[in-house]
Amino acid sequence: MTTTTTDIPRSACIQRPHAGIVRGALGLALIALAGFGLLYALAGIGIGQALFPAAANGSLIERNGTVIGSALVAQPFSSDRYFHPRPSASNYDAMSLAGSNQARTNPALRQRLQDARAAIAQREGVEPASVPGDLYTQSGAGIDPHITPAGAAIQVARIARARGLTPAEIDALVAQHTQAKQWGVFGQARVNVLTLNLALDARAALTTRDAHD
Repeated sequence: MTTTTTDIPRSACIQRPHAGIVRGALGLALIALAGFGLLYALAGIGIGQALFPAAANGSLIERNGTVIGSALVAQPFSSDRYFHPRPSASNYDAMSLAGSNQARTNPALRQRLQDARAAIAQREGVEPASVPGDLYTQSGAGIDPHITPAGAAIQVARIARARGLTPAEIDALVAQHTQAKQWGVFGQARVNVLTLNLALDARAALTTRDAHD
């Protein structure tokens, strides 16, 4: 007896194509998870560690085997012996990056900037109009590790007095730690505050050692 399609149970016609779709979907999901979720990430980590190990590990700075900071994160220096960074709305906390989110038309923002500029001018012994904007404005993230060369230059006299050095000696350190534009084109010249302050301490330690020799 010949069997027609009308004699085949309807459930058998439906189950076969559905099973193939499920297997295909599961296979694609596994390939996507293993290939893009794991292997791609591992490849990226491996390439980063091989080509840019310092940056891939957070640009950490160590002294005597102890991590003292990152070249990418500002620290709240306040002593007269050190260069001061930009102000931070997040208290220099890398886990809570934030700006003040105040609009430029906000009277509270204008007053804060005016007060900060006046305080810096008094600290550095200059006119408020001479204070570079990066010293009294907050960066968007709140942990910008750099200041402008002008922002460093205005602090030289104070640091020279506090450390008993000449302004020329401090200027030389600033020049050594001034980074030019990226590839000579992108961004602006900048000075990393943490590495510059570490250079100041290193110079002081060297001077003290020479004095005892």
